Amino acid sequence: MKNFAFTKINYILLLVGFVIIIIGFIMMSGDATTEEAFNPDIFSDMRTKAAPMVCLFGFLFEIVAILWPPKKEITKTEN
Repeated sequence: MKNFAFTKINYILLLVGFVIIIIGFIMMSGDATTEEAFNPDIFSDMRTKAAPMVCLFGFLFEIVAILWPPKKEITKTEN
């Protein structure tokens, strides 16, 4: 069996972190201000405070997923 750097749980945690980051970027998206009309929604609390915090949590979660230690395998020893 090959020794991989990550285990299955690491890949699952990386996927969860990636989804959290995508959710944060979706929360930041929305209508923009144009030359014809000003959109005050660009300064909403969700777009300026909550969404960046969700993205930051996602990136921190990615670091934890990378550093997550693998389970140690218990081997039987014969007496």
